[in-house]
Amino acid sequence: MLLPWHNESSKSGRPRVAIVYDTYQREAPQRLPLLSAADPVRVLAWRDGNAVSAAQFLAHVRAVAARLPMAAAAVNLCEDRYSFMVAFCAIVLRGQTNLLPSSRAPQAVDEVMAAHPGCYALGEQALDPAPSGYRQLPPLEVTPSLELDAAWPMIPADQVVAIGYTSGSTGTPSANEKTWRSFHASNTGNLVMLQAVVGAHFSVVTTVPPQHMYGMEMSVLLPLLGEVGVHAGRPFFPADVAAALAEMPAPRVLVTTPVHLRALVESGIELPSITAMVSATAPLPIELAQAAERCFGAPLLEVFGSTETCVFASRRPTVDEDWLLYDGVTLHPQPDGTAVEAPQLEGSVTLADIVSLSEGGRRFRLRGRHADMLEIAGKRASLGDLSRRLLAIPGVQDGVVFQLDGGDALGVHRIAALAVAPGLDEHVILDALRRAIDPLFLPRPLRLVAALPRNETGKLPRAALLELLQHHD
Repeated sequence: MLLPWHNESSKSGRPRVAIVYDTYQREAPQRLPLLSAADPVRVLAWRDGNAVSAAQFLAHVRAVAARLPMAAAAVNLCEDRYSFMVAFCAIVLRGQTNLLPSSRAPQAVDEVMAAHPGCYALGEQALDPAPSGYRQLPPLEVTPSLELDAAWPMIPADQVVAIGYTSGSTGTPSANEKTWRSFHASNTGNLVMLQAVVGAHFSVVTTVPPQHMYGMEMSVLLPLLGEVGVHAGRPFFPADVAAALAEMPAPRVLVTTPVHLRALVESGIELPSITAMVSATAPLPIELAQAAERCFGAPLLEVFGSTETCVFASRRPTVDEDWLLYDGVTLHPQPDGTAVEAPQLEGSVTLADIVSLSEGGRRFRLRGRHADMLEIAGKRASLGDLSRRLLAIPGVQDGVVFQLDGGDALGVHRIAALAVAPGLDEHVILDALRRAIDPLFLPRPLRLVAALPRNETGKLPRAALLELLQHHD
């Protein structure tokens, strides 16, 4: 088994976490705590080198909530993670919904605000230009006025606390509602997974923005609901990551993406001791996973989920190719994808991923995505595998293979590729691909570019790829 996912069993022989999941489903509590434990002195975050207690955090939340306007929803644009958490909880405390656009680009924000008339935007920075109705957070003092005996907030379990938007990597971003009950349930699975590896209490540093659902789960919900301490920043460069880790107490967990992980490995930087690394948002090449574990001396865990479902499985790719489902999760393979049932979902959600099950349905292996599957002249391939083979060519630093819009007379869509490969030309790359794949699936056109249009989490929105290719041509 990859990881000891099941905590200590109860007298009935059933894992305790399974009983917790059953409680969510059977009892359906009407109200759930905003914070996991009414412990005013526990450290919830580290900000500018200072520990912030739960009591200080709640004082900030109440102060901000009192200043928010009447509305149904607010776009949370905070970049500082602590400010985001304060804004998130203040919005929830007012009975409003956090709107989480796929990016903080003005167009993405405008589209989300247009879909929610009457909403406003909230952030800690002075933006110019600013979205319509933008409000700036007041300064969050290090030592706010504390009310240690005040009642700790309880939130209606069925309150929609967030609407997350997909990245648009496969098309138009879509909206996904999250209730406070669903966030409590999904956090239980993540917490059990991490505690099995690093212990009951740990610190988190992450390179992922909190607006992304992966960032929300691993750096907002964990400290709120899991008694975990989180670093307030979002370090980008390797030196920034090392500095952030050094500010946190051990054991430390680094939450990141394959793009950031590759930069860390290639930088040769020495990081403070970490107990585990977590990766998501894009497929993780096994070679990169092995290199990261060698460089940083910690297990690398990869989590599987989506904006629609939240995380529901994990694996350690250097040990096992198969994914292990969280307790309470069931997969149902379909001809065009896989239906997911999980404690955090009201009903089943069908993803485009094609899987095969093993070990009585507790493990699965990815076979590709329905939208990525290609069939030309009776032969099949996947865009994911073609991209992997492109990246395996020596000298190719980044690259992607994708289908173009519109088909030919027979309905066949052309395949294109973009590659970052200083020192190589297109013919050299195509010759290398020709030796690795069927000529039917050679990308034409293949264009060399300075950089791929990756977003904050390393994903490649389809519209940005098509725009870059058109601009290049």
